[in-house]
Amino acid sequence: MVNLTIDGVQVSAQEGATVLAAAQAAGIDIPNLCFMKELKPYGACGLCVVEVEKCPKLLRACATKVAEGMVVNTKGERAMKARSLAMELLMGDHDGDCQGPCKLNCPAHTDCQKYVKEIAEGRFADATATVMETFPIPASSGRVCPHPCEKHCRRSLVEQPISIAQLKYCAADQARKDGTLRAPKVARPTGKKVGIIGGGPAGLTAAFKLAQWGHAVTVYDQMPEMGGMLRYGIPAYRLPKDILKAETDAIEALGVTFVNGFKIGRDAEFDKMRGWFDAVVVANGAWKSSAMRVKGEDLKGVWGGIDFLRAVAVGEKPDIGERVAVVGGGNTAMDACRTAVRVGAKEVYVVYRRTRKEMPAEDIEITEAEEEGVKFKFLYAPDEILGRDGKVCGMRLQVMELGEPDERGRRRPVPVAGKFEEIALDSVIAAIGQRNDPEGFDDLPKTEKGTIAADEGNFSTTLDGVFACGDTVNKGAGIAIGAIAQANEAALAVDAYLRGGEYRPVKPILSERELTERDFADRERIARAAMPQRPAAERVRDFNEVNLGFSKEAAMAEAKRCLECGCHDYHDCRLIRTANMLRTDTKRLRGAFHPGYVETELGVIERNQRKCITCNQCVRVCEQIAKKGILGLVGRGFTTVVKPEFDDPAMIACCAECHLCVDNCPTGALRLM
Repeated sequence: MVNLTIDGVQVSAQEGATVLAAAQAAGIDIPNLCFMKELKPYGACGLCVVEVEKCPKLLRACATKVAEGMVVNTKGERAMKARSLAMELLMGDHDGDCQGPCKLNCPAHTDCQKYVKEIAEGRFADATATVMETFPIPASSGRVCPHPCEKHCRRSLVEQPISIAQLKYCAADQARKDGTLRAPKVARPTGKKVGIIGGGPAGLTAAFKLAQWGHAVTVYDQMPEMGGMLRYGIPAYRLPKDILKAETDAIEALGVTFVNGFKIGRDAEFDKMRGWFDAVVVANGAWKSSAMRVKGEDLKGVWGGIDFLRAVAVGEKPDIGERVAVVGGGNTAMDACRTAVRVGAKEVYVVYRRTRKEMPAEDIEITEAEEEGVKFKFLYAPDEILGRDGKVCGMRLQVMELGEPDERGRRRPVPVAGKFEEIALDSVIAAIGQRNDPEGFDDLPKTEKGTIAADEGNFSTTLDGVFACGDTVNKGAGIAIGAIAQANEAALAVDAYLRGGEYRPVKPILSERELTERDFADRERIARAAMPQRPAAERVRDFNEVNLGFSKEAAMAEAKRCLECGCHDYHDCRLIRTANMLRTDTKRLRGAFHPGYVETELGVIERNQRKCITCNQCVRVCEQIAKKGILGLVGRGFTTVVKPEFDDPAMIACCAECHLCVDNCPTGALRLM
């Protein structure tokens, strides 16, 4: 045996062993991508370099034998610099997607590619379970999400993006219909209690996560039923309430306690409520409509968009008359104008100060509103709401034109001097935004906007054990999936807090490809599936769901359009794991790539040369362990690639049984076909 010191730890190793093997046996991690104890030392990746006392140069731990009295430093400044440089060079020539752009651009990072693939295979329950790894309401969310994932779907470089959101809710509907929905597992009780204020998407998601981790969770909400804006701000023709109820019931079935009709400041002071729990999450949403700040806004017949939708949702029949104008251009404005049609208005206008191109609402929402008879007045802004006997009788509109772009790139609307127009109205609905209600939360710190100030990373507040997330914090109201994303981070932070630690999110290092239409020129063009709908003349008469849903066959066919951009081996990839360990800049040394293409000469194994880092692991495994020697390095210098050395069918047939090269590839460059 040989005695040596590695990072200050006394280590004994068999004579002839390498420094890397000795370190691994002692539980000391030295990054490497090309070392296997069954193979002869090779040193291709250059990551395992270490500093050895009295040695002027860096040594590769995988090829350096131990010596008596050797003193090794694996984390010295020189070694770390060399290791980081080696990793940057490897990543600079690694042309692969760790995750698909759909997942990367979902605020909650839902594994879209995975559940779409499961739908393509007819595994609807598995697809629903995949979504529920991130949040608990797939059927509801899929119906209302503005799907930023689809805006970045690479299928749009072929023809049109995958119907990711619609597939999500159709899978959940099908799994519920088939009776195959699976409840998530719940850990043993921790004895810790968490109170959540707000039963909307953020509060429900936090409750769902924390209950699974064994904490006793109670959710308080001021409304009669759980769901928040999904129940009281989204019309039933978009999200049927029985669908939402089924999903909130499933959360309650995990052991979560629901308390409705409860308002902080009325039923209990916030400070008192804090004393009931070990931790508290404030997710009370944004329930106040933003004001238009024009003359006449206090007249009878002026509604806030959220107030109007909530009144309809609870069964009231708002007296809005026959002529209605909705001010705004977002999805709430579309919900308000289409709801106004359904409650009896004969003339419904949408007044928007920019053009249709700049409207933030989903294009399908605008189109469906037009089909239902809504008239759009673009490049108009409210100047004054006109009244008679204290009630709305019309609105004076300022004619606008587009000027220079604002900070978000949208051209600013500019008033055209002296140009106005008047329209006769019975009511006006202001759908220009919403804000939180700070009443009852005086002890919590606020931003200049009046929202609750929370840490941007873990959503903790300055009050010990109090966290806040969703529309009530920081920048204010956003889309539901954004609130869900915050709730996931807040839940992790609460769990860590309850266990005596602290959660700090770390952005993962990822490899991302930059592609254009030319990269997909050879793909067959397949039209995006059209969602079947009820005809406009029929649907305006009630609040039944507009969309009819995909059949199993249609959903599977649509899902099969997926290009499967993200790497199949991401969760087991040693390359990206090492990149994250070293916090590698994946783009600093990016330049020309070595020859990149996908080949299948081995019949059962696909080799993606774009992902290959030429570590030679597969060649060595095939030669030294499998004893076949089918693979070899072809070319010289930068153009070198790994290829089968010959195409003898009898020899290659063994690949189907062996696939050791696939099992030991550190990058996901190989996969079984």
